[in-house]
Amino acid sequence: MKHAVFVAPFGYLAAPHRLIELATAAEDCGWDGLFLWDHILRPESNEILDPWVVMGALAQATETLRLGPMVTPLPRRRPIKLAREILTVDLLSQGRITVGLGLGVDSGGEFTRFDEVTDPRTRGAMLDEGADLLAALFEGELVATHEGHFTVDGVVLEPRPVQAPRPPMWFAARGGAGKPVRRAARFDGLFPIDMDADQYNRALDEIVTIRGSLDGFDVAVKTTPGELPPDFVRDTATWAMHSWPAVADLNDLFNTVMAGPPG
Repeated sequence: MKHAVFVAPFGYLAAPHRLIELATAAEDCGWDGLFLWDHILRPESNEILDPWVVMGALAQATETLRLGPMVTPLPRRRPIKLAREILTVDLLSQGRITVGLGLGVDSGGEFTRFDEVTDPRTRGAMLDEGADLLAALFEGELVATHEGHFTVDGVVLEPRPVQAPRPPMWFAARGGAGKPVRRAARFDGLFPIDMDADQYNRALDEIVTIRGSLDGFDVAVKTTPGELPPDFVRDTATWAMHSWPAVADLNDLFNTVMAGPPG
């Protein structure tokens, strides 16, 4: 199991150089990844950095650390703009970006305050369509679609990403919802949120039914910082996401990171 630091670029961490310091410390102390929340408004803090710009800087400051958003709400993004951002960080990091995607939440009004789509079914359809567009663009296809929620009129994405056929794409799934799990099974990983043991096991059974096995598929589970994840995930999870609150205590964060991952 690999271990990642999972933080929000909010509050005290809404400082690019502090996040660079955190990333270099994590790499030096044996952590495998650093993942960032992707939000534009949140109730916990109005001090928020753009994670994609920050990840470009982190890619240049590190050599081995896997980076990624967890998760980017694709329904409030233009797929081509997001594709360019992912491609750029993939190239800057020499193939160390993992793309976490999801529906997003409106806790801070980041949909309603900008007149974005709020209906969950519509956002789910946008996520499905956008994910397929991203995959096709990364895999070098000539993309042309005029149906659904996005229009792409004969586009090929260049240059090619370092990771072939494309950067890994993980998808969030909450509780016992089945459709997000089936969506994740079509790609490269699952990010379970608020799942108990029964829901988790049923989710993985569904993925095995669709894919045939869990080979080559990542399962990234949240855990208390500095601790191993719950027993019921240890035989199947591939990543432990050591998850700090939205506004992290800097002393606790850096002390835990400097101590290295558990186990």
